[in-house]
Amino acid sequence: MADEFDLESFLKSLTHRPGVYRMLDAKHKVLYVGKARDLKKRVATYFQKSVNEAKTAAMVAQVARVEVTVTNTEAEALLLEHTLIKQHRPRYNVVLRDDKSYPYIYATLDQRFPRLRFHRGARKGRGRYFGPYPNAGAVRQTLAELQKLFMIRNCTDSYFRNRSRPCLQYQIKRCTAPCVGLIAEGDYRRDVEAAIQFLEGKNKAVVAAFAERMEEASQNLEFEEAARLRDQITRLKKVEARQLVARADGADLDVLGFASNGAIHCVTTLFIRGGAVVGSRDHFPKLPGETDKQVLLNGFVGQYYLGRDAPSEIITDTAIEDAELIAAKLTETTGHSVAVRHRVRGDRLRWLKLAQTNAEQGLNLKVASNATIRRQFAALGELLGLEEPPARLECFDVSHTSGEATVASCVVFNEAGPLKSDYRRFNLKPESAGDDYAAMAEALERRYARVKLGEVPMPDVLFIDGGKGQLRQAVGVLRELELDWLNVVGVAKGRVRKPGAERLFRPGEERPLGLPPDSPALLLIQQIRDEAHRFAITGHRQQRGKARRTSRLEDIPGLGPKKRRELLREFGGLQGVIAAGVDDLAKVRGIGRVLAETIYNDLHVDP
Repeated sequence: MADEFDLESFLKSLTHRPGVYRMLDAKHKVLYVGKARDLKKRVATYFQKSVNEAKTAAMVAQVARVEVTVTNTEAEALLLEHTLIKQHRPRYNVVLRDDKSYPYIYATLDQRFPRLRFHRGARKGRGRYFGPYPNAGAVRQTLAELQKLFMIRNCTDSYFRNRSRPCLQYQIKRCTAPCVGLIAEGDYRRDVEAAIQFLEGKNKAVVAAFAERMEEASQNLEFEEAARLRDQITRLKKVEARQLVARADGADLDVLGFASNGAIHCVTTLFIRGGAVVGSRDHFPKLPGETDKQVLLNGFVGQYYLGRDAPSEIITDTAIEDAELIAAKLTETTGHSVAVRHRVRGDRLRWLKLAQTNAEQGLNLKVASNATIRRQFAALGELLGLEEPPARLECFDVSHTSGEATVASCVVFNEAGPLKSDYRRFNLKPESAGDDYAAMAEALERRYARVKLGEVPMPDVLFIDGGKGQLRQAVGVLRELELDWLNVVGVAKGRVRKPGAERLFRPGEERPLGLPPDSPALLLIQQIRDEAHRFAITGHRQQRGKARRTSRLEDIPGLGPKKRRELLREFGGLQGVIAAGVDDLAKVRGIGRVLAETIYNDLHVDP
């Protein structure tokens, strides 16, 4: 506890109202965020002499200041705690990795002929959302099944509007071609409603409705329609038979399994939608030191569900402290009743045991993966002659297409694997475009200037994707920054450019390091090199795509949207405009002689 912080006066002045407290160290970094029904009582417990838990004692020893925010209710404190943990990611809190939002199926019910499509992100549309699903693959598989069963269109709206004849989806019986009027709007709506009932788990109601329609079509002598409905009923029953873990009540719930070895904690979320298991996902919350399962699950449930949609039930294998508070807040924010339960039986108990089995499996795989990575780091330390295995690795790569949209990437690995929160991309200056050496030098200079200032952690080993030329650039940059003592390794692809044939170069050594193809160190180097390449090429493609979506005409002064449209309409596209002479350009409505010359000159200068 820092001298300038008067703990006794601080505790005396604290209120008994609910709120959130933040423990900060001497560098003003947030160590821990907590909520309290009574701030004075809760904060005081940390500074008692009888604190037994080693983790708490270690944290309190670093505390230099405590800040508090008073709230009206404990529920408000819960939400604020969730927001601050996501913002600061304190070391001593249960911290989850940020991840992409879960995917949904979106039904565009506000359209005459709705479509079912993949959706990820904010749910602001006027239609209905179904999910969340555990991953994109589960959504795409479900959409493919829905197309077979109900033949709902999956094309984009622009494609749909501009059809003059049925597409291939109609030919292979995946769509009823509403785009060209081959199905009445009312009949199409009935198929959409049936698909929605299916997504809601009301399979029997769908089959009954189809059977009724089949009988009606048969009585009206519409035998082709009756046969189509018969085939749909057959497919529906096959799908229903495959859903082995189904319930009649069509429950939507998440079941949380837990496993821990003291150092690594795994929480598996088993997703039950419409009474069927649709998938699972493993989470590995970070919390230093051993911790009680109840404490970890309490932190996990709050962090995981506040800020996202929750199903009607969340089942855990142990009681959690804030169950009632979290359930009340989720009920308020989701618009439907949410219960957090731990005492279950029947199918829910079987699902809970399945989630626990999955958590144990996930933990075992994580431990095995970590053990492999530790062996690789140890082998790399031996290879480079380090006194101890490295703890942090960085790798740089550059990607471009003939100098266009040059992007450099920096990826970071530690003993837990890829540290994606520390990845960085560098959009490089035009003068570096197409020059791999200059591009690498610019990226390294920008990165390691920050490293030298202490803004970014120093790596133990720096890998450069390239041969001796790129390695010399890296050494030159590090020398200018007075960081030439850093371990640098160039990773060249080798003549055959196949995994296992890489050549590793170190500064001042002519001959490459010799490694067998199955060396643990080489496998680690390949992994980090491939990740740097993937990250660079993804950034490059994004930049290139963005540049190519921008017309060269947009950069010409005096040429607004209307005039650009007139030009493109007159000449049939950009290539036609480029091929046109000044006199041709000047004949276009709104384009005078002066502007025509400007357009011609701009389009005939090398970009």
